[in-house]
Amino acid sequence: VQEGKSAEVPIYDFAKHSRSEETHTTGPADVIVVEGILVLAMQEVREMCNMKIFVDTDDDLRLARRIQRDVAHRGRDVASVLKQYTEHVKPMFDMYVAPSRRHADVIIPWGNRDNNLVAIDLIVEHIRTKLQQPDLCRVFPNFQIIPSNFQIQGMHTIIRDRETSKEDFVFYADRLNRLVVEAGLGFLPFTERSVITPTGNAYSGVGFARKLCGVSIIRSGEAMEAALRACCKGIKLGKILVHRHRDSSDVIYEKLPSDIADRHVMLLDPLLTTGGTAVKAIQILKDRGVPEDRILFLTIIAAPEGVHRVCSSFPGVKLLTSE
Repeated sequence: VQEGKSAEVPIYDFAKHSRSEETHTTGPADVIVVEGILVLAMQEVREMCNMKIFVDTDDDLRLARRIQRDVAHRGRDVASVLKQYTEHVKPMFDMYVAPSRRHADVIIPWGNRDNNLVAIDLIVEHIRTKLQQPDLCRVFPNFQIIPSNFQIQGMHTIIRDRETSKEDFVFYADRLNRLVVEAGLGFLPFTERSVITPTGNAYSGVGFARKLCGVSIIRSGEAMEAALRACCKGIKLGKILVHRHRDSSDVIYEKLPSDIADRHVMLLDPLLTTGGTAVKAIQILKDRGVPEDRILFLTIIAAPEGVHRVCSSFPGVKLLTSE
């Protein structure tokens, strides 16, 4: 269903306590809700969920609902319901279901329906926000696109126009590079800092991240170095050259700061196509001791294939692009 295909979902026979031979067809949708008491207890299911919700209910209320439902709709008597509840349902709930609440992003205490309006509104707004994002941003939380406007769209139009002169291409590509670098710096950690203004008043602000460096993927990545230097005075720069083959890639040159393992790294390449070179460059940084969460990949144009490859291979690496 996540891949946009239909699926046959088994139908459970509650009277026989087993699956029936019947199924129903579920088609693809923008929002897929997976419901069940053991959903959060299964790691393979949790990993496929973008949002995990646990609805908590009082024990007595659960038992009362179970008796009412099973007697009225599932052909059971009260004695059999109580026996199943005390011997199987309640012990299994305490062993598997209740502990799974720690995996939830949101826990909703279910009581009077009116008491849950705030929690429900938060969930609805979160889903609406996700639906307004491009498809890949919904799938990969480590993928970010700079909020678009007419300026950014106009610059992309110019650099994609085959009639654009070399001078105009360089000018507007440099502007996009600067925008991406500025946006990327906003994802770096900061420290609180207080200063005294010329008027003698205290100002509470933040200090820029320390131990930062840039690494360009030769050759196109070097086009982003000027933008990084303009934003970060005296920043250290490294370089990586990857030679691509049909089915593999080799690193034929690298020059990195000796203390790169202690730094936040902004990896520069204005074009992300298949992602092969990017994956190789990121792996080099990891081999030199740089943690994934300290690598920020900056590009101005990213193809879906490259986004899939980088974000799925390195979920801790932040990927930022302008389009």
